[in-house]
Amino acid sequence: MSAKKTQFDPQKTLESIETQFEMVQVLNEEGKIVNESAAPKLSDEELQELMTRMVYTRVLDQRSISLNRQGRLGFYAPTAGQEASQIASHYALEKADWILPGYRDVPQIVWHGLPLWQAFLFSRGHYVGNQAPEGVNVLSPQIIIGAQYVQNAGVALGLKKRGKKAVAVTYTGDGGSSQGDFYEGINFAGAFNAPAIFIVQNNQFAISTPREKQTAAKTIAQKGIAAGIPSVLVDGMDPLAVYAVVKEARERAINGEGPTLIETMCYRYGPHTMAGDDPTRYRTSDLDTEWEKKDPLVRFRKYLEEKGLWNEEKETEVIERAKEEIKDAIKKADDTPKQKVTDLMANMYEEMPANLKEQYEIYTAKESK
Repeated sequence: MSAKKTQFDPQKTLESIETQFEMVQVLNEEGKIVNESAAPKLSDEELQELMTRMVYTRVLDQRSISLNRQGRLGFYAPTAGQEASQIASHYALEKADWILPGYRDVPQIVWHGLPLWQAFLFSRGHYVGNQAPEGVNVLSPQIIIGAQYVQNAGVALGLKKRGKKAVAVTYTGDGGSSQGDFYEGINFAGAFNAPAIFIVQNNQFAISTPREKQTAAKTIAQKGIAAGIPSVLVDGMDPLAVYAVVKEARERAINGEGPTLIETMCYRYGPHTMAGDDPTRYRTSDLDTEWEKKDPLVRFRKYLEEKGLWNEEKETEVIERAKEEIKDAIKKADDTPKQKVTDLMANMYEEMPANLKEQYEIYTAKESK
């Protein structure tokens, strides 16, 4: 005897949810406005500053890769291709906001106030690289995949309890959305209506694993529905769209309307990290070419040139300034006293255990000679 079927069609319900997540886009690949109603209201000076930061960040990525190959930097995760996702999202924030970055999100915390020389020290594993100056509201880049999502919910709740008109913003990749911390973080923030923004930078690959193998969901954005929080899918190669979406999410948060989950569709041109990853083993040249046509710098440059706000001379000035400041920063990092074993021991504990205290005294005696 067969069971009687209900009128409920779960597949149809899923499809109706997924169709809600159309990608927000303002600028197309030719640098033309295609969605005037979604375009943010930015002055000419603000548009130029956003482009300046994106160009500077591309140079920083190129120089960081070179420094890594020279052995002058340690861990490094390339950022080229993700400038709109990273820099435009940060540009929508305020100084009072907190940023909880993943390991690829060093540019955002540098633009938020972390001195570049300290960012270089972070890459080397030096403790000074984790000491943000007073008033710079950033945490150190998180190496554990997705752990920053739980922390972001906590920081946001703290801001709410203190009555601060600020938000906590965190980033992860598409691979990070498969972690338990991802779900716990967005669920906690949703349950407590915390002023949080959760950004998933979907650059299509978690190291070598394509997004399609991460999840059966059509979008990562739709995962926010389970946590009861608004979610948005945005063209992560379009700086104006990213800025507009994050700006709106921030306004909602500080007005007591709770958290937002944002998925930025983007692409990283380089390897996952400089630690031996070879993207040619899992990505085709055709796929690279397809995404290079969507380059955020090219797209934004066309838009600004059409408005008479950008030219080759301006870009060259930014590139040369970036190179000079990066040169000065790496020198300052080089001149910083080397980290010692006793530094690690002293920084690890508020009250050092007796056995380590004995070793600490031995080491410090040797170091003083």
